Amino acid sequence: MKKIIVSAILLFVILFFGTCGYMAIEGASVLDGLYMTVITITTVGYSEIVPLHPIGKIFTMVLIVIGAGFMLYLFSEITEAMVEGGLRRIFGRGSMEKKVSGLKKHYIVCGFGRIGRGICKILKENNRDFVIIEKDPVELQKINDLGYLALEGEASVDDVLLKARINEARGLIAVVTSDADNVYISLTARGLNPNLYIMARSSGEEGAETKLLRAGANKVISPYYIGACRMAQQLVRPTVIDFIDLAVNTSTHELGLRLEELAVSAKAKIVNMPLQSSGIRKKYDLIVVAIKRENGEMLFNPNPQSMLLPGDIMVVLGEQEHIKGLEQEL
Repeated sequence: MKKIIVSAILLFVILFFGTCGYMAIEGASVLDGLYMTVITITTVGYSEIVPLHPIGKIFTMVLIVIGAGFMLYLFSEITEAMVEGGLRRIFGRGSMEKKVSGLKKHYIVCGFGRIGRGICKILKENNRDFVIIEKDPVELQKINDLGYLALEGEASVDDVLLKARINEARGLIAVVTSDADNVYISLTARGLNPNLYIMARSSGEEGAETKLLRAGANKVISPYYIGACRMAQQLVRPTVIDFIDLAVNTSTHELGLRLEELAVSAKAKIVNMPLQSSGIRKKYDLIVVAIKRENGEMLFNPNPQSMLLPGDIMVVLGEQEHIKGLEQEL
């Protein structure tokens, strides 16, 4: 944009200089002076409509040197922008779609606003594969600069979701700004993949959550309500909230602790074993905060006799290295 503005200003200056020169030296009219300037700097070779005296010929030669050189530069810049920019977009789009075509068990993020940007950052930090669907060219450039995978288009269009491999996706997050758009996205996604986990953003307006759930969303979240609760809890229970932030936030290591969820596979050594006999506390120095059963039942602060069953998800608290060690065993 800066080059375009500078080039436009220089072109205007040259045209103004040439027109004024022919008017002053040869007594040409404004139109004749502009005509002479244009055919001179573009070197098109049309006949002169103003007879040139010796001084006029010298002025024309100076104008040719200045103007023709500038026009060559201008045309080269335009050609470079059109050819290189077009090729870059074509090859870049092809390369992006090729990478997306290989995704499995990934997440589809619809919208790259403030919320979508934060979601993608956390997914990246946790090594989760994802692709973003965005229609705004400005946001697409930001996505490209960050190195994220993205597809251009409307997230409520079947073809775009199919390109994002919705049939192979683990989940979809609809976080565009409009409740209506999030409803359309959820409805379309549910129709294409009945088993997909869908999370949708709500503005908090009355009836918005109900419509999103009816459209097929599994979970509806209002950032405004969560923000209000978070601020209120910080006032009422500041120590608890600070501890949770430190334990959940992956970018901080002040306590050296992490809250993490781990799935118990059918092949794990501790499956069908009481929590007391699993050795999780003794071997890995981890605290099992909760156990979520495969049917959705949640056991908070499970007792030592609680059985670890295939498909359970344990919420554990402890050091990151110890969590990784248990994860490998599971």
